[in-house]
Amino acid sequence: MPVKINLPQVGESVTEGIIGKWLKKVGDTVDRYEPLVEVTTDKVNMEFPSPYNGKLTALLVKEGDTVAMGAPIAEMETSEAVAEAQLSAYTPARQERATTPVGRTGVLLKDTRPVGPTGSGVETPVSESAVAVAPSVSAVTSAQMPSSPAPAVEAARGGQRYSPIVRSLAEQHGVDLAQVKGSGLDGRVTREDVARYVEQRAAALAKAPALAAPAGQAAGPDEEAVPLTPIRRIIAENMMKSATQIPQAWSALEVDVTSLVARRESAKDEFLGREGVPLTYLPFVMKAVAESLKENPRVNSTWGGDKVILKKRIHIGIAVATSQGLVVPVIHNTDSMSIAGLAKASNEIIQRARDGKLRLEDVHGGTFTLNNTGVLGSILTQPLINWPQAAILTTEAIVKRVMVLPGDAIAVRSMMYIGLTFDHRILDGADAGAFMNSVKRRLEAISKDTAIY
Repeated sequence: MPVKINLPQVGESVTEGIIGKWLKKVGDTVDRYEPLVEVTTDKVNMEFPSPYNGKLTALLVKEGDTVAMGAPIAEMETSEAVAEAQLSAYTPARQERATTPVGRTGVLLKDTRPVGPTGSGVETPVSESAVAVAPSVSAVTSAQMPSSPAPAVEAARGGQRYSPIVRSLAEQHGVDLAQVKGSGLDGRVTREDVARYVEQRAAALAKAPALAAPAGQAAGPDEEAVPLTPIRRIIAENMMKSATQIPQAWSALEVDVTSLVARRESAKDEFLGREGVPLTYLPFVMKAVAESLKENPRVNSTWGGDKVILKKRIHIGIAVATSQGLVVPVIHNTDSMSIAGLAKASNEIIQRARDGKLRLEDVHGGTFTLNNTGVLGSILTQPLINWPQAAILTTEAIVKRVMVLPGDAIAVRSMMYIGLTFDHRILDGADAGAFMNSVKRRLEAISKDTAIY
């Protein structure tokens, strides 16, 4: 029997994906679970397996096309008994939802590549009004992978009620739902209303000469036009989203990490022999950052339009350079882990990132991003915020300098700058300074007695 193959839902915050590469062609016989197509979303690059045994009869979308989650992408002839619920899952009403175009301005987030993470998304809102973000398999997140949209559990806001998917989509695109005219029953705002609003806003921005980039610019005779990969397109869109939707400020502090360098040096050989993974500076910094986020919870938040949403959990994303560019896998519940635990967890996830084997859960739910730009040799950088988080912290190269110590003593010390780019709607300079000084204090307090386990 003929059956349509739909692009699967991978979480409410993921609204669409880009067809990267078809792994099968029309006429091919495909086994169930055999990779069918490569798909890039704002969460992750993934191979989508065939849900049936059968013969591929049609490809409904081309490589490079942007497709809404739940929309049909191929047709197959199968002799398997397919449940009626599966055959009818893509009803006309649902088809209308899934094929409604979603604005290209900042729809997909996250795979990240340049010197500043760009990938992240908003997870399904949970109780306490806590909304999690994620940055980037070559990646970019979503833990729950329902086969169909979640039930329309609703939340009230200003007398209006919105379904989770509407609220999630609005958060993802920075839309104030009070500004959206509803076309649903009793004036209810639907997913299509939000998509239409985003499209209209994008069209208005495109007409503004100061903001519109030159379109269709041809390469000159001594130039080469390099087509955008799906990942690079996502990066470009989300860099623009971060730069245009968040009023960003920046601050930096110098940290004396002489004792940190000594503690790591004294423990690294034993740790490598015992655990089989290197002990880098990263877990020490992550521990200090996680504890400082608990002390300064406003930094661990996101902008909610008419409110600031404080996160009740600390999931730190770490920027990782790979052959495909920068990705931002997430260490979940960072504050509950020891330095040794963070070293093992970060080593494992960094290796998966570089091998292109990140899972959706590896890039899901980040609430704050840490970027070790010092490995690039930089001593001071100002990254863009990993939208829609409140801030991103960089750690720079450790450099020995002659310093004047208390009592006017002069000594050679290991010094490192840390920099914080922050959302000025959420944080003022005093908030940013308090957080950075908290990180500084903890890093400078590390000694030979600091526990690794």
